[in-house]
Amino acid sequence: MASISTSISLTSSSSSSSSSSSSSHLHDPFLSSSRSHLNPSLSFPFHLRITHKPLHLQNLPHLPRSHKIRSLRQETRATPITKDLWENSILKSDIPVLVEFYASWCGPCRMVHRVIDDIAKEYAGRLNCFLVNTDTDMQIADDYEIKAVPVVMLFKDGQKCDAVIGTMPKEFYVNAIERVLKP
Repeated sequence: MASISTSISLTSSSSSSSSSSSSSHLHDPFLSSSRSHLNPSLSFPFHLRITHKPLHLQNLPHLPRSHKIRSLRQETRATPITKDLWENSILKSDIPVLVEFYASWCGPCRMVHRVIDDIAKEYAGRLNCFLVNTDTDMQIADDYEIKAVPVVMLFKDGQKCDAVIGTMPKEFYVNAIERVLKP
């Protein structure tokens, strides 16, 4: 413990010396690393020299209003649905419906979300795409015996036509959709 207090007093006395000697200590890797344990404010010499301006101080060109930055969530085409809207949106739909059963904690579900969003854009007007969170809408998941996620189900005329269980390439989903869309 005495050696630590001695090194602290040495470090504090060396930091109170002239600026030329302290700047030489800042660039000395041995002293710099030993200081990091004792005085964190002096540990990293580069914090004294910022080589770039922070973004809010930079003169960035202003984009026209037509080039607004959008979040990825606004681009999503598959609509989240709850049990309150299930009957009207799924069972009474005039066109075929794709429903992805997912959970917010599920990593593979996020991969399937991207595929379903692409499919929703490609089949807009011919297929409605919805998302059901199995954690919040357990009754729907129980009705369709969803035991694992992700599960993608296809409905036509209110009846379940096909299901794809697990994470699959986009072609699997497209093939199932094409089978359902055939007259």
